[in-house]
This record gives sequence, C-alpha cells and structure tokens, in this order.
Amino acid sequence: MTEPLLRRGEEIEYETVSAADGLEKGVLIADDHGAPNFAIRRFTLEPGAEVPKHTNDIEHEQYVLAGEYTVGISDEEHAVEPGDSLLIPAGTVHWYRNEGDEPGAFICAVPNGDDEIDLLE
Repeated sequence: MTEPLLRRGEEIEYETVSAADGLEKGVLIADDHGAPNFAIRRFTLEPGAEVPKHTNDIEHEQYVLAGEYTVGISDEEHAVEPGDSLLIPAGTVHWYRNEGDEPGAFICAVPNGDDEIDLLE
C-alpha cells in the first residue's frame, strides 16, 4: 500500500537539463517517493531559452504556471500562458521557445518508467 507524502517546496532540487540552455527540472513527486503510477515535475524556461525538437517514448500532460512562451507540437506553434494545459502524446515531435522577458514555468505529469528522449536537431 502506498503511504501518503507531503513534500515542501524547499525540498525540491532543480537541475539543469542538458538538452537545452536555460531549462531546469525539479522532480516534485515520482516513483522514488512512493508514487505508483505517475511523476510530477516542474520545469522553468528562462527568457531566450529554446528546447530543440524532440520526441519522448511516454506521454506528457502539462499545465502552464508562469510566463508566456511558445510550444511547438508536430507542425503547429501554440502561444501558451498561465492556466493553459497541453497533452503531448508519446512519440509526438515537440519543442519550446521563450522569447519573452519573464521566465516560463510548467508542471509536467508523466507515467513512471523509462523514457527515451530523441533529439531531432
């Protein structure tokens, strides 16, 4: 049986994501914390940052927390802002670009397990 867990904001460690300059990830809850099915992560995207086109083996559900930035999904570009939600199915080409003056931030939920990231650029 899974035990309840509370993680405080100050407990979250953020690390630079090697795929892009200006992108950081903090794992909020994951299988390491006893979550049986999903991981919740928080990403920050600094002004001027770009994440190259890539695919993942697993789906991504995202919720925009802060900033205004562009998300490319397949052949479409979407300007997103706080309160917007996205579903990026497994294997879908996607990318990010923050041309604004403020950092962007989003929550990303993914299934637990292995995820192969394939950079396309």
